[in-house]
Formats: sequence, C-alpha cells, structure tokens
Amino acid sequence: MEPTISVGILSAASIDIDLLGDYHVAGTAVRGPQTVSVTPDGRISWSGQVFDGELLFTPASSDEVFEIKDVVIGVNFHWERRENQRFSGSAKFIVEDGKLTIINILPVEDYLLSVISSEMSAHASLELLKAHAVISRSWLLAQIDKNRKIQAAGEKYNACTESADERIKWYDREDHVNFDVCADDHCQRYQGVTRQSTPKVAQAINATRGQVLMSDGELCDARFSKCCGGVFEEFENCWEPRHYKYLRARLDNVDEETFPDLCAEDNARAWIEGRPDAFCNTADKDILSQVLNNYDQETTDFYRWTVTYGRDELAKLVRERSGIDFGDIIDLQPVERGTSGRLVRLRICGTKRTMVIGKELEIRRTLSPSHLYSSAFTVERLNPDENGVPETIVLRGAGWGHGVGLCQIGAAVMGARGYDYEQILSHYFPGADLQKQY
Repeated sequence: MEPTISVGILSAASIDIDLLGDYHVAGTAVRGPQTVSVTPDGRISWSGQVFDGELLFTPASSDEVFEIKDVVIGVNFHWERRENQRFSGSAKFIVEDGKLTIINILPVEDYLLSVISSEMSAHASLELLKAHAVISRSWLLAQIDKNRKIQAAGEKYNACTESADERIKWYDREDHVNFDVCADDHCQRYQGVTRQSTPKVAQAINATRGQVLMSDGELCDARFSKCCGGVFEEFENCWEPRHYKYLRARLDNVDEETFPDLCAEDNARAWIEGRPDAFCNTADKDILSQVLNNYDQETTDFYRWTVTYGRDELAKLVRERSGIDFGDIIDLQPVERGTSGRLVRLRICGTKRTMVIGKELEIRRTLSPSHLYSSAFTVERLNPDENGVPETIVLRGAGWGHGVGLCQIGAAVMGARGYDYEQILSHYFPGADLQKQY
C-alpha cells in the first residue's frame, strides 16, 4: 500500500495561504485566502478561533491545491530566494519553538512528482528521471523507517560532539521530529505542484512506481548530490559513523576501475588541482540543463572551482559563521580526508584560537557566506606577514555537494550516452537490489 508522508514547508509567526479549492477545517467548509498565526501563549489562531495542538485543512478532493506566499528555497545557499508555491494534499499547522510550521500531507508518489522536477529539470532524459525516482523514493522511505526505529527504541539522536578543541557536527533529516522531511535542500528539494512537472516526469514515476533499492533486507539510504568531482564519497565521512556497502568509493567512470588514495594529502591535492576524466566532468550545456534548474545554472564552475579570501574578509566570515573568534586566520590545515578527497576534519589556526571542525557540511558552512560547493579543496597561503597571517588564502576545490551516492550530473551524462536507469543505479549504488515494495 502506498504510504502517506508529511513535509515541513515553512516556519513563521504568521502564515498566509490561499485555498484555491474546497477544503474542510474544524467541521467547516472553507476556500480562499486564510491567515493563521501563533498566539503569545503558543496556541494556533485562525478565523477568530484558537486551537491547541494542530489545525488541519483537508481538501474535498485530490484535485484541490493551496498556495503559500514567499516560501524560502535554497536556505543559506548561494541561490536562496523566495517563491510562491502551490501544493496538493492537506495543510497542517503546528507550533514549534514559538513559531507556526505548515506541513503538507500527501501520498508518496504525488510527492515524488514534485521532487523529481524540483531537484532537476523536468526535461531531463527519461532514464535519468527513472533513476532519480527510485533513489528519491528509497531515501524517503528509509528515513521514515529509520526515524520510527529511533523513536521505538527511545533513543536520542546526537549529530554533534564538541569540546574546547574540536567541533564535529553533521546535518541530516533527524533534525526534524514533527514531520518526515523538510521541503528544502536539507532533505530533498520539494516545491509542490509549482515544479510539477511534465508528462515525462509522470512517465518516470509511473514506470518505477513502488520500486526501491534494497541491501541485506533494508531500504537503501540512497543519497545524491550535484557533482561528486570524480570519485564517490562514503556515507560515514559526511554523517553518522556507519558504513553502507552500497555507498562506497568508486570512480565516476566505467572505463577505469583504479584511482589514487584520496585520503592521502599529496594524492588529494594532485587530484583536486587536476581535471581527471569522469562522467561529471562535462560542460555540455544541453546535459547540464537536464540537471540544473534556472537558478542552479547560475553556477558554471562546479567540477573544479576556486574561491579567494582576503585576510580581514576570512577572519570576519569564520567568526560570523562559526560563532567563534579565531582572530586572524593563520592557516586552514587538512586533518582528515574522505574517499573523494573531501575534508572530514579541518584545523582552523587563528591568532586567538585553534580548533578542528567537521564534518563536510560544517566545513562548507564555516568557510562561505552560504556554502562552499564542497569540502574537497586545497589551501594556498599567499604573502604571510611576520606573524604568519597570510594576506590572501586561496581555496581550490572539486565537486558540488557531499558526493555520496548518485552524482546527478554524472548520471545525466550516462543517460545521454545510452545507459538505462538500472545501469545508472548499479553504477552509483553497487551491490544494491532493485525491488518493488508496493
């Protein structure tokens, strides 16, 4: 039986929605513009009434949609912006941390219609869309299953360890406790019927309906990112210390099997500062337009990229992003790299403080006003003064995103070269089995 899921869309003190069809709430039939707000004592206020716990707007039929104004997408990323978005399914309001959260409740396959078009262009090749439908479905159901097990065991999920000398933190969907997933890049990019879709997307969803990746009797935690940079990263280097055999290091190329040990600093530097052959090493605009929506195409250098910071700029950036005053930054020293050359732990050496940070997303957040494209980078210090503080630090990097699982740009190239979706999945999730769950 097809599951129903809950997706957190937006949090604010007050939320305006427009019911573009017939809905029912608290025994009343309603439609049109609605304002829902939170009271000073943490309750929900709507239409002169106050509600405890939740407020649910249920559509009279599956054809009804509602619109939310000014939904923020790409939160804290360089493409962050606001959009008006429309959604099918029900709209539920709850209070979290003194703010309202609106949650969209809908069937999994309806959710996927939007995700596939939100995460990439709805005009991508059919085989790429099929592959992405399978991994998005697998990831979603695996997260729901994982969360249920954590709650059943009464465990408290901990994604951060911190001491005076080290901060190791990762970001995953376990941050959400009142809904299954969020609607932004933190989980999977979901923009409702705003991005839904083309006949080709519907064809890909229908052709793979209920299909998931399995390994050893468990749903695969099927991750994906924009561009691996040439070699896949392993799960434990980005999130909790658990190894999945289907998320292992591999060259993004079927013509070669061997690649250097990118955990070694000299090898990683040569790899990152070179341009090795890989599926995702492409500048083909037709292929890139299959993967990248209009705002993603604002990024042109992603396979290999360079970021330069001046002395004062870097000190201010690190202080604001980390909340720690390191003083002037003397050096950024690689401590540990993963299988793709991505930094897992980085030492920040300052005139006031030295500290190791990780994992990859924490590093990317700390060293950019939004996020660095990836944590696979080398560091060059230019013109240090008498105290060892460089005038300029240059970061040369590889890839876009965490690099675990499916590489979207690499998969687009595979689709363009005639590989079918099962071959694409086999390449990025070696050893996983494709099964039909419902």
